Amino acid sequence: MTVEITWETEKKLSFDAEAVLKRVVEAALDAENCPYECEVEILLTDNEGIREINRENRGIDAPTDVLSFPMADYPSPGDFSRLEEDPDCFHPETGELLLGDIVISQDKVLEQASLYGHGEERELAFLAAHSMFHLMGYDHMEEEERLVMEEKQEKLLQSLGILR
Repeated sequence: MTVEITWETEKKLSFDAEAVLKRVVEAALDAENCPYECEVEILLTDNEGIREINRENRGIDAPTDVLSFPMADYPSPGDFSRLEEDPDCFHPETGELLLGDIVISQDKVLEQASLYGHGEERELAFLAAHSMFHLMGYDHMEEEERLVMEEKQEKLLQSLGILR
């Protein structure tokens, strides 16, 4: 598994954010029984950085907490069965599944941890878990999808002992 983490902000969190991110990525892949070694890229930026990415990619000129850019199309959420049919889904040298990219606003991590009354580590882990499920084909546009995704996120965080 390759988890590339890039910091695009001078601020640092008060805990080992990279270790938390790697734990969440690995646990999410395990929870979905992903049969492949994967590559995930994570960018930690600030509100201005994520606002620019949000505007360029979604046409929304506002900061958000997390953005997910999946590299694969799934027949159904968490269904890895047909990915081998698309060789572009795999890194040509390592053979790892190119799962996708995650962008997290560190400013939003701090703001939302305070707003929701839990720690910064919990907020970062939640955003990473949320994004990982997006990278594996889950969404929350419909109520039923939202409930499934929320249950998976909460179960994952509980399994890691990262509680509210």
